[in-house]
Amino acid sequence: MSKITKAVLLAAGKGTRMKDLTNDVPKPMLHVREKPILQHIVEGLAAAGVTDFLIVVGYRAEVVKEHFGDGSRFGVSVRYVTQVVQDGTGRVVELAKDFAGADPFVLSYGDILIDAENYRKLVALDSAEALVSVKHNEGEMAKGGCVVVNERFELTDLIEKPAGRAPSPWYNAGVYSFRPSIFEFTAKLKLSPRGEYELTDAIRDLAQSGRTVRVIELTGNWADVRDPEVLAALNQ
Repeated sequence: MSKITKAVLLAAGKGTRMKDLTNDVPKPMLHVREKPILQHIVEGLAAAGVTDFLIVVGYRAEVVKEHFGDGSRFGVSVRYVTQVVQDGTGRVVELAKDFAGADPFVLSYGDILIDAENYRKLVALDSAEALVSVKHNEGEMAKGGCVVVNERFELTDLIEKPAGRAPSPWYNAGVYSFRPSIFEFTAKLKLSPRGEYELTDAIRDLAQSGRTVRVIELTGNWADVRDPEVLAALNQ
């Protein structure tokens, strides 16, 4: 089975919870273990066989572009697209439509760090329409998405920040693989209660349309570098 060779990385946000740390750089360019978070992601995906990258930039885009250039320094090809309106993760994926064309792609938030070995699982889409990575609960549910699975470990529901007891122990880890069919569902998105277009709504709709959305448990370390405390802990 052929492997995915394209990846879309979301790096447009400032990361306001980082306070002064992101005055001059977007959050994905903050350093963890002496290199930008985004560089860890690019290198991990490149080692898994990804050759073509689209980085979605916005706040302080020039910092990202100066660091990665055309990607040749990292042995890959890098293109850029600018997210002008920050109206949610569902709409931002639409910016990757031309880049993806007819090909599947990995999508990662620019502030999610995972063990590089996991990228090898994410580039192997096989017969699935999409892959969603998860971690076992770890008490994170109130901050993100709860992934509900069937006995074949396929996604049946995705609940954003569930209130009360979560119906599943699987936490959405924020790295995905998609076929271009995802664009059918991002195009139909309505504003969520938070006033944003949510990628997770499109993934749920994709799964509930009868297509196979496989769930993959990540191994090793995982970090959502969401605030200064997480960043400090990673750099200890």
